[in-house]
Amino acid sequence: MVRLGVSLEPDLLGLLDSWVQARNSPSRSDAIRALIRKELAEHELGDPDSDSVASVLLIYRHDAPNVLRRLTAVEHRWGVHVRSSSHVHLEGGSCMQLIGLVGKRGEVVNAAEDLRGVKGIAFGRYALGTPAVAGGTTGHGHPHRS
Repeated sequence: MVRLGVSLEPDLLGLLDSWVQARNSPSRSDAIRALIRKELAEHELGDPDSDSVASVLLIYRHDAPNVLRRLTAVEHRWGVHVRSSSHVHLEGGSCMQLIGLVGKRGEVVNAAEDLRGVKGIAFGRYALGTPAVAGGTTGHGHPHRS
């Protein structure tokens, strides 16, 4: 661990301390490390060829016509990028699908948008990240078609 000093205006320090408390961070240092990692990840993900991951959340009615068939077809279309898919039964006839994607950011975003666009999906959202901020990679290295 390397120590360094940071100078902050009192108002900014107050905002940092409030944020540290709200996120239940063990220390200012931990919170600052989280902020730095977030900024580095966003910078890394600015490149469409960057190594990335995504979690996709989809909510739909299981009785919507052909939704499961369509969803499965899209998952197979993006098969090399799909690392996991988990189906969760909710109450009232609705279901949640959680899908983990890996690959180049541009491809991962396209796959996530394709999944969100399946006819019958009532709600879809995805979050992007990069394993680079934790010193890792996705291991995604297959050759891509041009």
